[in-house]
Amino acid sequence: MNVRIHARNTEIADDVRELALDKVEHASRIFDDMTSVDVEFAESGNPRQTDARYRVEITSSAAGQIVRVESEAFDARAALDTASDKYERQLRRLKERLIQRSRKASYKDLNPLDDPVDDSRDRDAVVVRKKRFSLRPMSVEEAALQMEMLGHDFFVFLDAESGKQSVLYHRRDGDLGIIEPE
Repeated sequence: MNVRIHARNTEIADDVRELALDKVEHASRIFDDMTSVDVEFAESGNPRQTDARYRVEITSSAAGQIVRVESEAFDARAALDTASDKYERQLRRLKERLIQRSRKASYKDLNPLDDPVDDSRDRDAVVVRKKRFSLRPMSVEEAALQMEMLGHDFFVFLDAESGKQSVLYHRRDGDLGIIEPE
């Protein structure tokens, strides 16, 4: 397995880099087919003052699904500990869901909504990032699983049944909705 550890706006100490490698390899034992994991450290604020915060983001692909977690703390080690714990939990949840799905679990069992969506946004929206990705055909259940593993409120996918682009999203009532073109 290839583990890429890099930093943005900061330097990573060798002992923290070793710790990150150990924690990611420990968590990745859950899936045998993982080929690469990306661990990114970022620092915000002034590093010479006490308000500097470290953010750790771990991204990988497991069983054809993208797993992404992030954590923020005042110390790089604390942020890494929290992120690696979240990462291992996400991998375990993905493995359990795949096992449930193979046993013909119902659609609602695959997609519980943990937290209600918070729509309190007080500022004007500005496009700050543009993403490009390829759409691959998948079922609604696969799209729901992928959306949950990414931690997003919506997911764009190519519906395997209809062959059309669709958007899966979390509704305020806790259920999921699908937007399909006519």
